[in-house]
Amino acid sequence: MALAPAGGWAEDDQSWRETMRYFAEMHEGSKAAAPHAEALVATPEGRRRVTELVVTNFEHIPRELLVHLILGAAACAGAPAMIDNVLREGYPELDAARIACPVRVVWGTADRLLPWPSAAARFREDWLPHADWVELDGIGHCPQLDVPLEAAQLILGLTAR
Repeated sequence: MALAPAGGWAEDDQSWRETMRYFAEMHEGSKAAAPHAEALVATPEGRRRVTELVVTNFEHIPRELLVHLILGAAACAGAPAMIDNVLREGYPELDAARIACPVRVVWGTADRLLPWPSAAARFREDWLPHADWVELDGIGHCPQLDVPLEAAQLILGLTAR
């Protein structure tokens, strides 16, 4: 099961480079925001601002979880090296032939980080055309936060096979 995995841009689509640079900016921003995390999520407007790039439905997400997300992103020491490596080497090819289990890929059509369908092109067309593709209309990058019950049902529906 994959929730909007990165690395699926078409071979001639270089927009992933801009996405990686943006991820680097987001990481730095999360480090600056971390000391103020509690205050940032204290109001509905702050919670919308914190979540606007990853979900379309934010009202149900507990403040404590949003604080945890900010602090976790800020503490992710491996992010700069991962981003630098991807910018230097590119994304590796997916060896789909090695996958020996059912695959479900879930993508929100309102994903602002990895836009549907362009960020999924190679997954859909080259690597995983046989996968069970689920498009969540109007949902953002993190369906596990956006629509947690539906995301859990999609996971259980695949793993219960």
